[in-house]
Amino acid sequence: MPRRGERKSRPGGSLDPHGLLALAEGFYHSMRVKNYSEATVDGRKVHLNLFFAWCQERGISRASEVTRAILERYQRYLYHYRKQRGGGPLTFGSQHARLVPVRAFFRYLAKANLILHNPAAELELPKLEKRLPRHILTAGEADQVMNQCDVKDTIGLRDRAILETFYSTGMRRMELVNLAVYHLDMERGTLIVRKGKWKRDRVIPIGDRALAWIEKYLAEARPNLVVEPDPGALFLTGMGQALTPNRLTQMVGDYVRKAGIAKKGSCHLFRHTMATLMLEGGADIRFIQEMLGHAKLDTTQIYTQVSIRKLKEVHSGTHPAAKLERWTKTADDTAGGDEAPSLAAEAAKDEKDQ
Repeated sequence: MPRRGERKSRPGGSLDPHGLLALAEGFYHSMRVKNYSEATVDGRKVHLNLFFAWCQERGISRASEVTRAILERYQRYLYHYRKQRGGGPLTFGSQHARLVPVRAFFRYLAKANLILHNPAAELELPKLEKRLPRHILTAGEADQVMNQCDVKDTIGLRDRAILETFYSTGMRRMELVNLAVYHLDMERGTLIVRKGKWKRDRVIPIGDRALAWIEKYLAEARPNLVVEPDPGALFLTGMGQALTPNRLTQMVGDYVRKAGIAKKGSCHLFRHTMATLMLEGGADIRFIQEMLGHAKLDTTQIYTQVSIRKLKEVHSGTHPAAKLERWTKTADDTAGGDEAPSLAAEAAKDEKDQ
């Protein structure tokens, strides 16, 4: 019985030691002990809270009450769920992302002997689709986007340096946010990406053009933005602070829209563009894997499907019907009719062969 002044523990609530919320805190702590990034912990917390809310609506408050049938019912719920905005369904990628933390949570509980058995042990996750990037910029379109920056302005000069960095390196937005001034090696033309995805460090090259714009930004713009004590971040806001990922996405997306090209995207658009253009230029896919920081080559191989320039050249040079000779109308052709002689000749030849 609780003492006077103490709140009574409700089944499944935050004060219930056997409740889902209380057990989840132990799960988050175990992830931090295993050196998972805080972003990963926060992401799993969001998806688990959605699952816990679904359980609470159905009177399920403790982990021991969750069965395999309950989890399969939740999976069906995700499949039939419709978004409030637009009424569209969740993609299989989104369904997969919501189910992975749930499966990991119950695996943790079973290993810690907090439940008798793991109800998610045989839960089959939806098969992920291998989707190609929706939009890829050409070299001309990339330049068109970057030319939207007003380099006579402090913020515009900073933005041009940011876009050039994205275009040259293909780094992720969080990697650029964490980029410090001392991570650049101007003499060698390289930069260090600290704690990229999965907390992996890597050294990658950066082009001379991007370095020239960064050098101009460091000399003319950053001194006007920095507020002591200097945070050390390479790219700063107008308040002298490091950029946030969401602000970076908004900024890059605005320039893409301002360019007036029929393509949408933001930071990752330049990542896809860099990889595709390098592959079309003859770069080995393993070097592109190193540039992008992919743990598996399978992730990088998607760009071999996007970049079809080499495949187009092989197709044009080897397929008998890949090319059709251009027709120039002559006086004889005019007298004989308006049908293109290249097509008419092909048809007549086929009829004769038969």
